[in-house]
Amino acid sequence: MIFAQLFWSFLVIGAFCFGGGYSMVAMIQAEVVGRRGWMTASEFTDLLAVSQMTPGPVGINTATYAGYSAVLGAGYPQWAAVCGSLLASLAVVAVPVALVLGVGGWLLTNKKRGGVAAVMRALRLAVVGLVAAAALGLMGSESFGVPGANRRFVSSVAIFAVVFLLSVWRKAGPLLLIAASGVAGLVVFSLP
Repeated sequence: MIFAQLFWSFLVIGAFCFGGGYSMVAMIQAEVVGRRGWMTASEFTDLLAVSQMTPGPVGINTATYAGYSAVLGAGYPQWAAVCGSLLASLAVVAVPVALVLGVGGWLLTNKKRGGVAAVMRALRLAVVGLVAAAALGLMGSESFGVPGANRRFVSSVAIFAVVFLLSVWRKAGPLLLIAASGVAGLVVFSLP
């Protein structure tokens, strides 16, 4: 049963997310945390961090790890969890690959036409909204801690602010920011 649910969930996510992996994150989180309860918000945040650090598109990586975690969490053995990760990965790319193969050439030749251009503009706006929803969805207590004067919350906000400012104004590379954040987290969060 978990395999059918996993396939359907990620097939729908792949069919209705436009704009790449980050636009999928909010839908994946809503499905695996909210609707299906396959993992907690904290586990999803950890999964997303690993998905962003590993090579490949973040949406597919997230689907892969979510499929693995969902099947393993349902009590199946590790080999079945590997099958779950493959199933989720294939399901999330099935519709987009079919669309690219079927409609991609037509879109490229007609992208300047009024109706097609208007649809593409609207889709770009939808992608910005989905990425913003994913970012806001991750700004919960499982990432930052509980607001107040405690060290975890203040440190989390400080690390977030520094990374945000360095990436926007200094155009610092993501590898440097991830490594520096990891070191800062190790120092700050391992203190007694």
